[in-house]
Amino acid sequence: MGRQEKVTTSLAGAVGEEIDASLAPVDAELERRYPGDPGTRQPVHTVYVPGDVFAAGTVRSWGDRALAALDEHAPDAASFATVLGLPDALAEPVYTRVRAKLEREPVEDLRVDFEDGYGSRPDAEEDEAAARAARLIAQAYRDGTAAPYMGIRMKCMEAPVRARGIRTLDIFLTGLMEAGGLPGGLVLTLPKVTYPEQVTAMVRLLEEFEKAHGLDAGRIGFEIQIETSQAILAADGTATVARMIQAAGGRATGLHYGTFDYSACLGVSAAHQASDHPAADHAKAVMQVAAAGTGVRVCDGSTNVLPVGPTEQVHAAWRLHYGLARRALARAYYQGWDMHPGHIPTRYAAVFAFYREGFEQAAARLARYANRAGGDVMDEPATAKALSGYLLRGLDCGALDIGEVARLTGLTRADLEGYASPRRGDLTASGS
Repeated sequence: MGRQEKVTTSLAGAVGEEIDASLAPVDAELERRYPGDPGTRQPVHTVYVPGDVFAAGTVRSWGDRALAALDEHAPDAASFATVLGLPDALAEPVYTRVRAKLEREPVEDLRVDFEDGYGSRPDAEEDEAAARAARLIAQAYRDGTAAPYMGIRMKCMEAPVRARGIRTLDIFLTGLMEAGGLPGGLVLTLPKVTYPEQVTAMVRLLEEFEKAHGLDAGRIGFEIQIETSQAILAADGTATVARMIQAAGGRATGLHYGTFDYSACLGVSAAHQASDHPAADHAKAVMQVAAAGTGVRVCDGSTNVLPVGPTEQVHAAWRLHYGLARRALARAYYQGWDMHPGHIPTRYAAVFAFYREGFEQAAARLARYANRAGGDVMDEPATAKALSGYLLRGLDCGALDIGEVARLTGLTRADLEGYASPRRGDLTASGS
């Protein structure tokens, strides 16, 4: 053994103890406010269906209509790749997986809409539609035809529609309880939130419902829809969206950007209202920073350019949607809205291409990190977290298979989950 260096220190042990004591409240605050990603699956999209249109066969109908669009406008891998500009190496794998996805699981997340897509109806009509939505969703989960995530978007907490929104939510949740209980994939969306107090009111509603039915406190979460300028910047200059997350008391599951309401709120002309407008980029950047580390996911908006009509028009809409989806993925917005069945082929094409084109490099880098082997890139724990998260998202949506991931990384899914969700402090223990 070599000569052991003498180590000396200057600080008394009491100094560290005092610092520990002084930072204990901060440690507790970090754990409470920034628990990290929940480690659950995040859907790649959300589909909105008006409350009066939603039916037992809606999910399958969207898949069938998407497949019919492919059959008519891109009947093989080569034609689809030409439309989207996919490289030859990805053409067949992406097309094959898109078709398989549309047959197996065409919709990952569905929201029965009682807000903008539904409008104002007689109370008796909305009551009936909300009760029907509960009954159909409960039945879909029982018979295995449900999307992984399903729920409703109620009306907002503003005075003119507040009572109606609360009643619809109550009818829907009560209907689910009467049909056997709340499904695991239940998702609720609160739209047009402008003040944290509206989030607090939603929390109060859910608390009272849980008490009324003997549910565990905090069982029901909800998404906050960001559609107004006040949701981004409050009158006092603070970031409202960060305060909304805290007002949710751990119940917020997502922040969903509303492209067209937000754009209109800022005075953007109709021709320029899009998810890649600078105003949209600013809003989503604020949302992303506010949500980082909190366990709340950010969802991009939509395009209103529908892939309908003659083939040339469909192809143009597909290229636009594909480009927007790829742009969002590069910016770490892993979920977006889809407005029409014709959008989901390009949603999955964008997602699958994103994960498959970077798969081998990500797998090799993570394998080197796991084995502490050398390479031309020096990765740190934070990068290992990002690499494993990338692979897990690819697995969850069907872009990747666990066999090929295991073959290239030598890791199990449990290993990937461990790297993706390190304990607090692990990211700074050996890097910066």
